[in-house]
Amino acid sequence: MAFIDRECVRHLLEAPDPDATLVFVRGECVVLSDAEIDDAHRGLIIARRRDLTAHIHGDTITDQQLDLLAERLDNVVHDLGA
Repeated sequence: MAFIDRECVRHLLEAPDPDATLVFVRGECVVLSDAEIDDAHRGLIIARRRDLTAHIHGDTITDQQLDLLAERLDNVVHDLGA
């Protein structure tokens, strides 16, 4: 079962905040700004937007790129013990 999908990654990459962060909270992926992340959420961070931009090639994000990133991030969630 996948926890992170293409839409989670899309929300993170399209977030207006350059410091947007993908956090896995109660079974859902949530995009929060860095200022919104408190101690309770710090251990639930999956990825920061700035970390993903290095994996995007070209000006347009393809569904294939989103799926690949989602698969990688889903593995992070599984490693967290979800």
